[in-house]
Amino acid sequence: MEIVLATRNKNKIKEISRALKIPGLNILTMDNFRNIPEVIEDRRTLKENALKKASEVNSRTGHISLSDDSGLEVDFLKGAPGVYSARFAGEGCTYQDNNNKLLRSLDGVPQSKRGALFRTVIVIKVPGREPVVVEGRCRGKIAFKNKGSRGFGYDPIFIPSNYKKTYAEMSLSYKNRISHRGKALEKAKRVLLSLMKKLSGRSVGG
Repeated sequence: MEIVLATRNKNKIKEISRALKIPGLNILTMDNFRNIPEVIEDRRTLKENALKKASEVNSRTGHISLSDDSGLEVDFLKGAPGVYSARFAGEGCTYQDNNNKLLRSLDGVPQSKRGALFRTVIVIKVPGREPVVVEGRCRGKIAFKNKGSRGFGYDPIFIPSNYKKTYAEMSLSYKNRISHRGKALEKAKRVLLSLMKKLSGRSVGG
């Protein structure tokens, strides 16, 4: 069975591919197809963005598609940056730009008020079927400075609850076991295994 990941983000592709190592599952990316434009993430929620990405890639490729959208919701900032996490510091910003802006936004805020929730919504869209939506969450807090060199995004400043290390200080395999995306991917894996079982023997996804 083949699925297409509805992203060109190399870091996401690496994490998703590592988590979805299933015998008989062939993972493709948008780079395997010609002339697929970037999907504009202009919806108001993570779920709506993920649904849009999965539906558009499914429509353009004819394959089963898998999309995700993630957001960091900081308590002190009343849930920001949330759906705008990837462009918190403005269009075309870098991961470090976002981290720096968030740290500045929390300048002087004590540890007790630096709580945050990381969420990932994953959508799996099979041609001709209703999309399946799963979600993963991880509570934690925002560090006072960048720590670690692994991962991407807000990983250097997010410390999961009951841990002392940021995501960026953890190995990818360890991070995938406890992270918001890892939890969502575990649910997605179960969905895909069920699909493979149901569709065994049929021609699926082109």
